[in-house]
Amino acid sequence: MSTLEIIAVLVNVLGVWLTARRIRWCWPVGVIAVLLYAWIFYDAKLYSDTLLQGIFAVLQGYGWWRWSQGGLSEGKVHVARLSLREGLLGLLGGAVGAVLLGGLMVRFTDAAVPWVDASLTAFSLVASVWAARKYVASWWLWIVLDVIYVGLFLFKDLQLTAALYAGFVVLAIYGLRAWQQDLSDQELQSLPATSGL
Repeated sequence: MSTLEIIAVLVNVLGVWLTARRIRWCWPVGVIAVLLYAWIFYDAKLYSDTLLQGIFAVLQGYGWWRWSQGGLSEGKVHVARLSLREGLLGLLGGAVGAVLLGGLMVRFTDAAVPWVDASLTAFSLVASVWAARKYVASWWLWIVLDVIYVGLFLFKDLQLTAALYAGFVVLAIYGLRAWQQDLSDQELQSLPATSGL
């Protein structure tokens, strides 16, 4: 456990908490978090996750832009349902990305766990895009991914990062419930008022 890992954990917790609260400042905080973890993952020979952090840095800008586009109430964004079509396309894209990236990692690097690392990377990108688009379903995918990440980081002797991702599971459950409630409130408000007889 290094000082860098401790700082990265604290910044990440803040970023996920802000995301769960639907506060758009989660995106700039996220940039700092992913840059810190890019360094940590490179040292651990988790090259797919290192690459993922670089892509996440770009996605943070996309998320900031998307969350700045209307749909704000009291400084918080409104969320939406993921369509079946977009959900299936996202999962298919994640699977294709996992196979392609895993193959590259096996062939060209000394990655510690290339297939697991590549799969988590590819599907994390899907979850990030869904979160940027404010889809409640992003939290379901994050819960699954974070549980698997806990095991990976324990295997790689990154205990503090494993604890962080265990905390992410808890925060993701909180985020899921908060976003589901917001979606439910939005849908209730959009129902036409009925008059009593």
